[in-house]
Amino acid sequence: MRRFVCSAAVAAALATPALGLAASPPQAVMTGLDNPRGLAWGPEGGLYVAEAGRGGSGVCVPSPDVPTAVRCYGATGAVSRLWHGVQERVVTGLPSVAFPPAGATAAGPQHVSFQGRGGLFVTIGCSCNKATPTGALLDSLGFGYLLKASASGNTKQIADVARYEADANPDGGLIDSNPYGLLALPGHRLVTDAGGNSLVDVSANGDVSTVAAFPKAPGPRDAVPTGIVLGPDGAYYVATLTGAPFTPGTASVYRVVAGQAPTLYAWNLSALTDLAFGSDGSLYALRFGSPIPGVPFPLAGPGAIWRVPPGGGGTSTLVAGGLSSATGLVVGPDGALYVSVNGSSAGNGAVWRIEP
Repeated sequence: MRRFVCSAAVAAALATPALGLAASPPQAVMTGLDNPRGLAWGPEGGLYVAEAGRGGSGVCVPSPDVPTAVRCYGATGAVSRLWHGVQERVVTGLPSVAFPPAGATAAGPQHVSFQGRGGLFVTIGCSCNKATPTGALLDSLGFGYLLKASASGNTKQIADVARYEADANPDGGLIDSNPYGLLALPGHRLVTDAGGNSLVDVSANGDVSTVAAFPKAPGPRDAVPTGIVLGPDGAYYVATLTGAPFTPGTASVYRVVAGQAPTLYAWNLSALTDLAFGSDGSLYALRFGSPIPGVPFPLAGPGAIWRVPPGGGGTSTLVAGGLSSATGLVVGPDGALYVSVNGSSAGNGAVWRIEP
């Protein structure tokens, strides 16, 4: 399974109450979000979050995970900002497809990253093969791209990441693209393709090339790379969700150096969606969800934040639990952790501040 999350598992997760946290109680700093995903700090100190939207009443396409279901289009994707205590949507009208009528489990804006003032970049998910009729339709609606947003909120397409998967197929497996994680660097951008099991580089002129393809997880199941961060050593660190049934303990973090094969950095983790380095070199790893005994959906339970010690390895420490559908993670300038929760539902998404 090469999708970001199993739709049925997400539906169960939304009905699961949050459990207690291992750290201090969280503070909600952003609320009312639609399928919130990745987070980033802007150059002026604002906190930005990608909202995958709530779909709409437009054209409907088959669900990539539930053969009998459809997701419907609406230009409801957005990027929201918290700045000087004010929350507002600063980029709107981005493509979104979601399950009607509630707008759950949307595909749309997945992650945000900055490179200097005016350098806001956004990945738009797809879960598609653009060589198929459904993929061509999603392409016409703007899915599967890397975008750049201006200060005025206008956007332009920088690269068709999903088309690159259809043409190049870096991992040699089933063609399926879902641009997800994003890291903007001087002169180029790095994107994880959660469907294509790859890390790709987008140059300043929009050319796409393969940086790495990730091996299958035990099972074997697809790696499903999600979050990407720049490490203190200058290497890239990539989280994996792994495919269904999302067996606990089979997710990993890879260290990637351009021109070399990915190497394992941390393991014995589960269903990872994002990463963030602390000031002491610790790596915080975000778990989307967990099993509940007797419930058939593998990610029905709450997610958590785990701390991997400097140097990596197979041992990590629980920092905070009780996170419903946890999708995005950053460390703030205050040393606190900021995490997107309820990341697969519309209207009740939030960003929490947690002191580790």
